[in-house]
Amino acid sequence: MKPMAHLGVGIGWRPEIADAVERLPGLDWVEVVAENICPGHLPASLLRLRERGVRVVPHGVSLGLGGAHRPDPEKLAALGERAVALGAPLVTEHIAFVRTTTPAPALEAGHLLPVPRTRDALDVLCENVRIAQDALPVPLALENIAALISWPGEEMTEGRFLSELVERTGVRLLIDVANLHTNRVNRGEDPAAVLDAIPLEALAYVHVAGGFERDGVWHDTHAHPVPGVVLDVLAQLRRRVDPPGVLLERDDDFPPEGELAGELEAIRGVLDPAGSRPSASLRTPSRHSAPEPAPDPIPDAAPEPAPDPIPDAAPEPAPDPIPDAAPVPAADPVPDAARTRVGLAQAALLSALVAGTPVPEGFDRQRIRVQSRSLAAKRAGVVAKVAPELPGILGGEKAYREAFLAYARNRPMTGGYRRDALDFAEHLLIRELPADPADRRRLTAWWQERAGTRPARRIVRWARALVGRAA
Repeated sequence: MKPMAHLGVGIGWRPEIADAVERLPGLDWVEVVAENICPGHLPASLLRLRERGVRVVPHGVSLGLGGAHRPDPEKLAALGERAVALGAPLVTEHIAFVRTTTPAPALEAGHLLPVPRTRDALDVLCENVRIAQDALPVPLALENIAALISWPGEEMTEGRFLSELVERTGVRLLIDVANLHTNRVNRGEDPAAVLDAIPLEALAYVHVAGGFERDGVWHDTHAHPVPGVVLDVLAQLRRRVDPPGVLLERDDDFPPEGELAGELEAIRGVLDPAGSRPSASLRTPSRHSAPEPAPDPIPDAAPEPAPDPIPDAAPEPAPDPIPDAAPVPAADPVPDAARTRVGLAQAALLSALVAGTPVPEGFDRQRIRVQSRSLAAKRAGVVAKVAPELPGILGGEKAYREAFLAYARNRPMTGGYRRDALDFAEHLLIRELPADPADRRRLTAWWQERAGTRPARRIVRWARALVGRAA
């Protein structure tokens, strides 16, 4: 595999910190959530960064390449258009599934869920990756995800699964060291064992992010400072290989500019052998390279899918991409039976998580409950960002969250977050909520303005008629 182009140290670009990102000293590159930008209307901040020579890499969150279905051609085209518009050297996505289509109706997780490490699931993932690689104009790299739950009956370790994925597809890897630590706490997986097993020559770049541990569960929030335990994992990786790029992720609860700069400096300290000291928590270096000392960790401290994309515009021409991996031999198509088996297993898990159906055999029921609550809370938070008027109409953040969580308990998301916000409002109006007439009129007007279909009063009459017939 040809060496990856050098990226350096970067940060995840978010609109809330756009001005601060432009002022950060020594910034080499940024990553942007692909679904949050429109190729024909790039934010002025990103354009200024590009003019300065700062590279921009689109990071997708909605493909679901680990799902049983084949990749959506429209989503692949949209991701490719963003890569072209940004002049990106590569695009990245996740080893995860985010929705199910079998059996109908389709369910949306609103989150990245782990793929079972089985032969069937690997076959499906590899074919989906090859489809994506053929459709994209630049190389693809895939990220390992953080997970709270483990699949029963897995046939491979994480390291073996990733290694075979690279061997069979030539895809590059985006290694998130915070996710490796998360999986150490939540699933008992050793980060060093994963790093020893994967082909580090396939490394495209690295993610670093913050989180916290509570009641034996690590929450990968991207809203807390990067703790020392995560920097330790980065140091373990650095002892094996000089990563082409490292990126700091922050998605919420953004700190002052100086704190962001300090976290980037801490990352640079781990990457710079001359300025580092050994950390007691690090393992003996592996076969990949000679050992280098690691820095002391910084003190410990206590993500979310993007809203639906806005319409695209014509793409801009892209520069020459970085060299891709060597061609991989063609593989036989995955039998439909394998996709069906994977699809049914994923549908059963996702239905238990978002629709309250029984937990499939072999899963940790307590972890499923924790994951289900986490998904509902995250869904409520994203809907509030997509439709910020709703908490105000419903009497504040607390009243909004109580109402939304009650709505979401047995009503899975089947479309994007904007559709979810409209469905939530419709659900309330059918039940003649909110109780205050003035608030209900405000919610009706809000719904009518955005739904553009039928008046809310007609929905109420229809619901009453159904209740009458049932009685």
